[in-house]
Amino acid sequence: MTWTLPEPMLTTPTPRRDLPPGMAGEPKWDGYRALLSIDAGRVELRSRRGTDPRAAFPEIVEGAAQLRDGTALDGELVVWEEGRLAFERLQHRMQRRGTGAARAANEWPANFVAFDLLRLNGNDIAH
Repeated sequence: MTWTLPEPMLTTPTPRRDLPPGMAGEPKWDGYRALLSIDAGRVELRSRRGTDPRAAFPEIVEGAAQLRDGTALDGELVVWEEGRLAFERLQHRMQRRGTGAARAANEWPANFVAFDLLRLNGNDIAH
C-alpha cells in the first residue's frame, strides 16, 4: 500500500490565554504551512495549497534527505532575518528556481519548523 501525505492540519485561533487540560498551544509562525516526507529516498515537500515548492528550497530538500526513510512531518517553512521572521524574504524565495534558488538559499536560508510527526519508519502515527 502506498502512503500519501495527508492534508495539513490547520490551527484554530482562540482568544483564551489559558488552555483547557489536555490541550496544547503553538505560536503563530509567519511562514508557509507545508508537509515534508521522505519515502524510498525521495523527498516530497507540499504546500497547504498542494503545490510542490522543492525547486525554491534546495536546502530544505537537502536537509530532509538526511531523515530516516518513511518519515513525514507537518510544519512551516520560515525565513529568519536579523532575529525576526521575514515573510517577505520567504515570498521572494517561492519564485526562485535553479541557480537563483541556490543563491537565495545562501542569502536567506529557509528553515522547516516541524509541528507534528506524522510517520516514522514507515508507520503512520498520526491516528
